[in-house]
Amino acid sequence: MARTTRIETNTPEETYALGMEIGKKSKSGQVYSLIGDLGVGKTVFTQGVAAGLGVEGPVNSPTFTILQVYEEGRLPFYHFDVYRISDVEEMDEIGYEDCFYGEGVSLIEWANLVPEILPEHHTEVRIEKDLQKGFDYRRISITEY
Repeated sequence: MARTTRIETNTPEETYALGMEIGKKSKSGQVYSLIGDLGVGKTVFTQGVAAGLGVEGPVNSPTFTILQVYEEGRLPFYHFDVYRISDVEEMDEIGYEDCFYGEGVSLIEWANLVPEILPEHHTEVRIEKDLQKGFDYRRISITEY
């Protein structure tokens, strides 16, 4: 049975801090599916998760490479951006299963484009804007499957 937690943030710093808390609590083999429109703060959240795992240095969206691997934290961090993949077979080619079912933490931006490869047990993070509540307001839903 899925369990959802809803959190509201009002600044990019709060979104980053939430990601950092999640990164600190992440365990080996954890998979996060990250869903949200362009410009909602997926990369800011991801940077927080990386920081919480102890990754130092820049963490950017791997838009043109699909996968960035960071190994300097307490666990390997696999950052996927599947926005530009045309076929889920591209995920097979980069060996996503080794990441999802390995010792590290995987985070997949635009995971709603590849639902068929998500493991049964994963955590969905959905970030949404509500401009009526302010430009930097975000509603973040975290659902554990």
